[in-house]
Amino acid sequence: MPESRTRSLKDPELYEKLRDEGNSKEKSARISNAVAARGATSVGRTGGSAADYDDRTVPQLRARAKQLGLKGYSSKSKQQLIELLRNH
Repeated sequence: MPESRTRSLKDPELYEKLRDEGNSKEKSARISNAVAARGATSVGRTGGSAADYDDRTVPQLRARAKQLGLKGYSSKSKQQLIELLRNH
């Protein structure tokens, strides 16, 4: 029987809340596990200042999709790329 992916989650309730807010599975798991390990205050202080997807060029968006291992991004428009990146 395959193991449930939620077994590796340290805070399943926070994970579900983040998913309900529209975050991706990967992002929700990363945040919920970080909060469980380091505490919400510590996690809230960290974070980068990445450029908004709308401000990036199509080649930059394609490079990001490639970094994330996404498929089918080469023929997409800028808006389609942004949608793909936000919902992966």
